[in-house]
Amino acid sequence: MAKESMKAREVKRQELVDKYAEKRKALKEAGDYEALQKLPKNSSPVRLHNRCKLTGRPRGYMRTFGISRVMFREMANKGLIPGVKKASW
Repeated sequence: MAKESMKAREVKRQELVDKYAEKRKALKEAGDYEALQKLPKNSSPVRLHNRCKLTGRPRGYMRTFGISRVMFREMANKGLIPGVKKASW
């Protein structure tokens, strides 16, 4: 499990990205890069990092399901994810 502070930091970044999205878009269209640099660093969408919704794990993230590979495997083995089953041949 990720530290609560890391999860909170990511949530804070997401809020800043949402808050400044319109302003950032307008400044980019106007070509005003000096004003863009004055915006908070964490308001840039590039600084976001996908995390598992259940554990907060930053690596091995599966976009389709929004969870990490570890949680995906556990849930798939328990049959909690519809349409997913262990391969056998």
